[in-house]
Amino acid sequence: MAGPGELGEGERERWRALRAASEAPRNPFMEPEFTEAVGLVRPGARIAVVYEGAEPAGFLPYERGPLGQGRAIGLGVSDAQGAILRPGLDVETGELLRACSLSSFAFDNLEAEQRLFVRYAAEEYATYVIDVEKGYETYESVLRAQSPKFLKTTLAKERRLGRQAGELRFVFDERDPAALRTLMEWKSAQYRRTGRRDRFAQEWITRLVGRLAGTRAAECSGTLSVLYAGERPVAAHFGLRSTSVLACWFPAYDPEFAKFSPGLVLHLRMAEAAAAAGIGMLDLGRGAAEYKDALKTGELPVYEGAVTRPGVGAALHWLSREPARRAHSFVRGRPQLASLAARTLKGAARLRRT
Repeated sequence: MAGPGELGEGERERWRALRAASEAPRNPFMEPEFTEAVGLVRPGARIAVVYEGAEPAGFLPYERGPLGQGRAIGLGVSDAQGAILRPGLDVETGELLRACSLSSFAFDNLEAEQRLFVRYAAEEYATYVIDVEKGYETYESVLRAQSPKFLKTTLAKERRLGRQAGELRFVFDERDPAALRTLMEWKSAQYRRTGRRDRFAQEWITRLVGRLAGTRAAECSGTLSVLYAGERPVAAHFGLRSTSVLACWFPAYDPEFAKFSPGLVLHLRMAEAAAAAGIGMLDLGRGAAEYKDALKTGELPVYEGAVTRPGVGAALHWLSREPARRAHSFVRGRPQLASLAARTLKGAARLRRT
């Protein structure tokens, strides 16, 4: 067992080599830099290192809570989770949890290739992706075929935005801290406007994003993308990128320009810039949304659930998470209920503002 900052460079290089050997997309949330950043803001962060002789053969980043309740590193904000293992390595989950002093290990965005934990999943979800492996022009041709009205309308709005608000300028990797603060303010307002929990009201998430904004590693680099009209930002996104995947994380826009759909314009420019940088996939994350349906070219499965060991900690995990998860699943599976729930959240948010 080690703290996230206690791994030697040899172990970190071994971690990266194991990820390179995996069949899963090279998602930056699965890289050591993300775990190390979480370790700086979450005191319960740990890494289990599995050895074969003197050689590291696997890593499990996790967070340990009261009574040994464990969770995937950064659970709640991390969009890819699981263990980093040598292909074919046989690890017994109960033994691994005992070694970590864990009574349970919860996950909500488990990678599909995680055979160690997938059998314990309670739910399967889709994460939506944009394939730009063959270039942006090919992606645009896919959009023209599958949703021609969407692309035509969005490009027309982009032109109108430029005419009415000022010449458009897109920066794929903006380093201005003021732009990041603006994005977080927009996102907080969006959470409140839609009746959802404001993630940036949680200090550890704000600190985590701040640290990752300064992270510059080949397979995990904080990337702030901004669409400007004149000198004014109208839409922005902060995420993480590797050499092959841009993990989309926190997108938001200035509501004053909502009629121009600046968020959609931003995503098209992000796809274009990512393709030019050699990135083959944009991962839009789990959770249905109209903009994802319009932009996506495919879907990948991710899983939610938990591994538990018999005992008090496992019972507490069930009581704290399972009833709410089942209720959410029930609502999501019934479109009319889901629509009513969304309207209720927005109504409650309006009441709080007044």
